[in-house]
Amino acid sequence: MNKSIIAIATSCLLTLSSAALADVSSTINLTSDYTFNGVSQTGNDPALQASLDYAADSGFYVGTWASNVDFGSGEDTNIEWDTYVGQYFQLNEKIGLDAGIAYYTYHGDSASDTYNYPEAYAKFGYSSAMGNSELNFWYSWDYFGLDVNHYIAMVAHTVEVAPGHSVKVSFDRSTSADENKWFWGEVGNDAYNHYRVEYMTSWNDFDFDLALEDTNMNINSADTRVVLSVSHTFSL
Repeated sequence: MNKSIIAIATSCLLTLSSAALADVSSTINLTSDYTFNGVSQTGNDPALQASLDYAADSGFYVGTWASNVDFGSGEDTNIEWDTYVGQYFQLNEKIGLDAGIAYYTYHGDSASDTYNYPEAYAKFGYSSAMGNSELNFWYSWDYFGLDVNHYIAMVAHTVEVAPGHSVKVSFDRSTSADENKWFWGEVGNDAYNHYRVEYMTSWNDFDFDLALEDTNMNINSADTRVVLSVSHTFSL
């Protein structure tokens, strides 16, 4: 996987027929903190994010997403811009599979592009009268451009507590296959755990997400925090 994914995604978007344009949407999101698996990507500060997506009736989709970032340490990387392409499969009445590949790019500093990396994912969903359960996996073979394998596994469950009001509980674990190239928090930590509980609702076409999350790392960017996000999706 390389930067050609961006060209493929852009080509798909530009060659859509007018009949398919009804399946194009854009989402604007304002969040009090951009956290990625419990780790702040904005120095514990707010973020403005936007996406552009195309979804076909067949389950195929392609899109792009961007956010401001701040990694501190005196460097000037300030934008993350991702592209993804995938396919959703409804395996039966209760089980769905979402599989695809994403490419993360970074901008703002002369060395920002050295962080770019690809990631493949597979997400299984199970729907029942008790709510929606998820079992999700992500894998990168060049995490943050360091030629290191990186894995994320997540389990989650969402339940509607009242009409239009849902609560989601999730647990995920991030693991580096080579702690000499990438470690978490302190030297020798090749993995960490992330816990998140979130409340989700909508009002006047705006989606609200209020989350409490924490990790088992003892660093300022991954400690206990409350994150509030407000988003709106436009059909184009």
